[in-house]
Amino acid sequence: MVAAAFIEHDGPADERAALYAALFGFLEDSSVKVRAALAYGLLRSDRAPRVIMLALAKDAPVIARAVLQFSPVLLDADLISLLDEARPEALAVITDREKLSEPVVRAILRTGKRTLIFGLLKRNALSIPSDELQKLATVSAGDAKLRGLLLARTDLPAEARLALVEHCTKALSATRIVKGAVAPQRLQRLLRDAVDNATSRIGEREAIFGNSAFADGLSQSDRITTRLLMNAILTGQVLFFADCLSQLSGLPSAKIFSLLSKGPRAGLNALFAKCGMAPALRNLVARIVLQARDADLADDVSARFFVVTSMIEELIIEHQGDIPEDLHAAFAYLNEQNLLLARAAARGVMPGFAEHTDPYRRLPNSREEPRLALPAA
Repeated sequence: MVAAAFIEHDGPADERAALYAALFGFLEDSSVKVRAALAYGLLRSDRAPRVIMLALAKDAPVIARAVLQFSPVLLDADLISLLDEARPEALAVITDREKLSEPVVRAILRTGKRTLIFGLLKRNALSIPSDELQKLATVSAGDAKLRGLLLARTDLPAEARLALVEHCTKALSATRIVKGAVAPQRLQRLLRDAVDNATSRIGEREAIFGNSAFADGLSQSDRITTRLLMNAILTGQVLFFADCLSQLSGLPSAKIFSLLSKGPRAGLNALFAKCGMAPALRNLVARIVLQARDADLADDVSARFFVVTSMIEELIIEHQGDIPEDLHAAFAYLNEQNLLLARAAARGVMPGFAEHTDPYRRLPNSREEPRLALPAA
């Protein structure tokens, strides 16, 4: 009652002073129930005395948790200091506050306490500074649970996301059940292809938002390889492909994208020559680009299979089976993709074939009809 009277009071100053003194009297009460009643009476009011709320934030856990989570009078500086002073069992609720400023978020992350960090990362709508996410991804990449929370966030920087994907592939390759189920060479190919796909998709997302820093970072670390370029164009990640070519050639991405979408073959060869590709490789990539204009390689697996198969056949016929050294890496990648896509296509063909088979030629159903259980007479 005193707390409600203080919050709603608009009378003389001496009355307010008396109510203020009464609040301190209840604050010093030895009963947890009395102090809890005081806290809950002042909990959500922006007119509550800040000094009293600070004292209650260091009280018993049942009181402190409520104050730390809901009190609007606590300042950023108060919350940051309480991270070191409050009891550990009461701190986790700080991450559940409706609003958390950037300084408080940084202070929570600096504590290094898993419970607090996990509480922040689970709030996908909460803005966390990019440099802090990058630091978390670098320092704690070996923590599987933390990796999952970081990868679930849409604001995770592209460089950090790719690094975490690579850590995931390393963890998978070292997992006993995975190593025992898949042959080593095939597992290596699968994981390498997964990283290539992830890199292209991350790069495409960054390119959609006009961020070329991801492709720039790949270029500076010499990670824009023939394999990555082939993956980008064959999976339909055209904007990322254009960004990579921009980094290699020094030309604007918009001009390169226009050339890729409607430029002549001679223009494409000139572009790829500026990117440093060997004559045989730029001729191959130009062919793929021309075929990709008429196909939806991003979503149509059959179209991708057709393009890859036709490229392999053309290379074998053109070079009479003697593939030039400049094309070895690209040819090996095409063969890998051809096998993966052929398996995917085969998995879809057999069920479809069975559905459209003449009913007289279908195999009999081996399952017996369930017998009726007749009641005893």
